[in-house]
Amino acid sequence: MRLSQLNERRPWHWLTPIVRLALVAAFAVNLSVCAADPVSPESSPNVDARNEVTAGSGFLTDSHRAFPILFIVGDSTVHNPQKTERGWGDVIGKYFDTNRIRVENHALGGRSSRTFQTQGWWDKVLMAAKPGDFVVIQMGHNDGGPLDDTNRARGTIRGLGDETRQIYNPITHQPEVVHTYGWYMRKYISDARARDMTPILCTPIPHCPRKPVKAGDTEGWDYVRFATAVAQSEHTPFINLNEIILSHYAGMAPGEIKERYFTGADNTHTSLAGAELNAQSVIEGLRALTNCPLRNYLLPE
Repeated sequence: MRLSQLNERRPWHWLTPIVRLALVAAFAVNLSVCAADPVSPESSPNVDARNEVTAGSGFLTDSHRAFPILFIVGDSTVHNPQKTERGWGDVIGKYFDTNRIRVENHALGGRSSRTFQTQGWWDKVLMAAKPGDFVVIQMGHNDGGPLDDTNRARGTIRGLGDETRQIYNPITHQPEVVHTYGWYMRKYISDARARDMTPILCTPIPHCPRKPVKAGDTEGWDYVRFATAVAQSEHTPFINLNEIILSHYAGMAPGEIKERYFTGADNTHTSLAGAELNAQSVIEGLRALTNCPLRNYLLPE
């Protein structure tokens, strides 16, 4: 029951101060428990605990929360609502102490580092963000497409520099200046820092290997190298997710990896088991970071 519903049924002032305090404390615990499950943009893009409290109750206000939020930004390898597919952001919430932090998965299928920004999804994260929040960013799987095709027009210029290309976007029916992958990734980092958030950059998860891999391998893919270079140049916390996941594939045949961790549709989207492995790999990378306070919100191993 929400506090507003309680107020409608019985006036708040009839309670003694001690009973009021007990109810508020119980409500706070309930909010923390509810925070265990990441939300998705389809259901509620910017829900956090402060919106669940009646205005004027004195418990939480829009300018103060009981705990920070971890926002997750990415594509369908991070959030996937399909019956046979899952993204790692859909299952990672259980590794965090939800009495102290809320996890929100804002990743969206089909988005590139460019379209997550140009379609306004990144702005929604920034509008909800407060100082002390965190954002984990994994982009790259959709950046290699055309810049101005009539289907999605989501590609970015391949590279790290400041090159631009002026296009007519057939989806929005507007002119658009397209930048490099590196430019968009740096914008995520600078925007987050401008709001006193901590950005954490991940390399994209690997595709299903076509040949056996060994520990320490990294997929020979431009966007793995690009994400690594951006993290190094911007001195931001970094998880080489591609390498960590491939290390877990070491010693397995490609067919076994495919059957266990991927869906039958392609070599990119993961099953629930694959999402679980990838989420564990994110946590593994996060625990290895010595300069990132997000690790302090993890549950004990």
